[in-house]
Amino acid sequence: MMDSIVAARAQSRARSNAAFREARRYFPDGTSRATVERDGGPIYVTRGEGAHLVDLDGSKFLDLNNNFTTLIHGHAFPPVVEAVSRTIRDGTCFANPTEHEIALAALLVERIPAIENIRFVNSGTEAVMFAIKAARAFTGKTNVVRFEGAYHGAGDWAEVGQSNSPANWGPVQRPSSVPGYRGAPASVADDVTVLPFNDVDALEHAIGSVGGRTACILIDVMPSRAGLIEPEPEFIQAIMELARRHSILIVSDEVLNLRQGYQGASERHGLTPDLITAGKIIGGGFPIGAIGGSSEVMRVFSAEHGRPAVPQGGTFSANPVSMVAGLATMQAMNEDAFSRLEHFGDQVRLGLRTAIARSGAPFCVTGTASLFRIHPRSELPRTYREAFMSAEQEETMRRLTRHCISHGISLPMGASACLSTAMTAADIEHVIEVFDDFLSQTY
Repeated sequence: MMDSIVAARAQSRARSNAAFREARRYFPDGTSRATVERDGGPIYVTRGEGAHLVDLDGSKFLDLNNNFTTLIHGHAFPPVVEAVSRTIRDGTCFANPTEHEIALAALLVERIPAIENIRFVNSGTEAVMFAIKAARAFTGKTNVVRFEGAYHGAGDWAEVGQSNSPANWGPVQRPSSVPGYRGAPASVADDVTVLPFNDVDALEHAIGSVGGRTACILIDVMPSRAGLIEPEPEFIQAIMELARRHSILIVSDEVLNLRQGYQGASERHGLTPDLITAGKIIGGGFPIGAIGGSSEVMRVFSAEHGRPAVPQGGTFSANPVSMVAGLATMQAMNEDAFSRLEHFGDQVRLGLRTAIARSGAPFCVTGTASLFRIHPRSELPRTYREAFMSAEQEETMRRLTRHCISHGISLPMGASACLSTAMTAADIEHVIEVFDDFLSQTY
């Protein structure tokens, strides 16, 4: 059955396949992003229409990726299109500030309790990189504590431990500090302590050892790539108590998870951070990142009295196009919009879980708000290692994503799926029905 799906899929992708052959002449692996899914070759998109993608061959797919959770209103959201069209006629970027950055900053500061001051950059990777620099400058310490498997972008210190595997991940309570790429200086790993998520004992033991030299605890409160795992309240409480006791800053990485609620993920899960990193949804589909936090800590970026403790520039930082797109997006994401999106999230998670229970198949579902992730295992994972997929489980998920594609749904494989405000109740029902159909055919 699956072989026939693959064959039919290849026939329906003639133009995408031709584009990929051409792309391989110019890019090392045919694309410009390692995150592009390429099972049977990548699907080349020609346009987005609300909740859907249209590929080069004219096929239409319900988009559960939304450019890695960025497009909270789906594709070509009219207020963003209108705002950008207006703004771009006046110029795309300047060496000078514009009022547009003040408007977006004001919205975020007013909305998110932990943000008193903010700086804009161009990506989530930059936001985390500068947050770590800010924590080091403010505390005078260098070590970073982070949690195994969580994704924090491509900065050297941020990516240590994010791709650990059974071949190198070391002891459960003190995972190995494995650099994110071959050739990284050993000294990078020396300044990163990797810990298991949701393990209070491991956290207390490690902070007792490295707390005196630790600048920050870097945490994604519901790490997407590590399994979209719910944080346990006692774990969050332990982080805050230990950080205060050892004068460590808490950096909440909400580049992805800001979409968990009107005030973000920290507020939802009871975490009080010193710094928050944001991105994705706050740019309305354009490149963006942001570092926000208390005015005391954010003062490290100030050049008001001479050279700042942390110089931060960026040719395209706070460019007016990203600013107006982000403002239009976030203004439309009022409390009612978040509530509606969460209702859809509750519906899809319940529907998937009901299908699993009915079939008895070895699957489970994690997630909250507008996010969900399907795991090819029966028990809910608490840690990255429990969510880590074997080769057999990866093949199961590959079959599921193929089945979804064949029924007009683009489901990320081994990553978090997300909903957009452009989706309808019928779209949610379609996702549930296609998953139920997969289970009935497979189990």
